[in-house]
Amino acid sequence: MANAVRALAMDAVEQAKSGHPGMPMGMADVATILFSRFLKFDPADPAWPDRDRFVLSAGHGSMLLYALLYLTGYEAMTLEQIKRFRQLGSITAGHPEYGHAPGVETTTGPLGQGLATAVGMAIAERHLAAEFGDVVNHKTYVIASDGDLMEGISHEAIALAGHLKLNRLIVLFDDNGISIDGALSLSDSVDQIKRFEAAGWNAWRIDGHDQAAIAAALEKRKAPTSRR
Repeated sequence: MANAVRALAMDAVEQAKSGHPGMPMGMADVATILFSRFLKFDPADPAWPDRDRFVLSAGHGSMLLYALLYLTGYEAMTLEQIKRFRQLGSITAGHPEYGHAPGVETTTGPLGQGLATAVGMAIAERHLAAEFGDVVNHKTYVIASDGDLMEGISHEAIALAGHLKLNRLIVLFDDNGISIDGALSLSDSVDQIKRFEAAGWNAWRIDGHDQAAIAAALEKRKAPTSRR
């Protein structure tokens, strides 16, 4: 499945002569493990209220999400729509657009927006669970990029999430050391693990191409702890 994600992303970007294949290529293993073993969803009922939420904050990597929706059986996400990636009138916009395709939970164009929105989703889940009990029991997963974490809004969002102990919010950070201008070291040297820990999160590094390590990390987060 991870290789299928990579192939679809490469072909769609090549067909469009536009787009960002790097993030879908690099995060294919992470996303495959998440969607195939951990994410709670139903392609036949995309609006199921207690589904897990998945937010691709790194919206420039939209082909990762479109490929996953196609491979996991979302009826509207056809191969024909993927072939029309970034074309006028298609549901496969350059950045995910809410309302265009089932399975896209929120619009993620500006960097940092998706991460901040996901914090709001996690707050809503905790509020509804407090109001209605175990009938509300879902998680919010985010894939974020270094660009997301360099935006100021990300500081406010992760600080609030840590303060409120939103223990059903999981952020997967694509720490690839590359930005659109070249090496990330040209513009940023923040230790993101320490930054999240300082905000009250549990955080650690893994090899994003080691599927066993990915699964172990997500398994660790399966049962919420008192922090994060």
